[in-house]
Amino acid sequence: MTAMAPSRDEPDLSFLLDHTGHVLRTRMAAALAEIGLTPRMHCVLVHALEEERTQIQLAEIGDMDKTTMVVTIDALEQAGLAERRPSSTDRRARIVAVTEQGARMARRSQEIVDGVHRAVMESLPKEEAEVLVRALNRLVAGHLDTPVEAPRVVRRARQRV
Repeated sequence: MTAMAPSRDEPDLSFLLDHTGHVLRTRMAAALAEIGLTPRMHCVLVHALEEERTQIQLAEIGDMDKTTMVVTIDALEQAGLAERRPSSTDRRARIVAVTEQGARMARRSQEIVDGVHRAVMESLPKEEAEVLVRALNRLVAGHLDTPVEAPRVVRRARQRV
């Protein structure tokens, strides 16, 4: 005898948000790859252009760990799009400075990102698109503004054979 799955009374928001977010990220990555960038590279370029920011500040904005941030900036430096420089306000800190070529690439990549977002919004009737954006903004600023710390699962140590 097989057990029956519990019935649902509520829409599966986790699936809906995870799936749409995943597909949007894959489309964004594919579109940016056409110009040799990753979404993380785009994020760093755009936010480093806004104002003088350290690697740590950019990592926080882009939700990246230190290792990922270092790899991302290394790739930007290798491509001639950004460079690490001493901060003008804190000589112990290093900022990420965008080169002229990097600024041109940031403008181009922002056009691509905007195009991907526009395609998503245009796939909905205008009124629904406006409601979706309002509702998501309300959730981000309200009920879903702060992640909850989940308890870490302690794993059993690996056994040597």
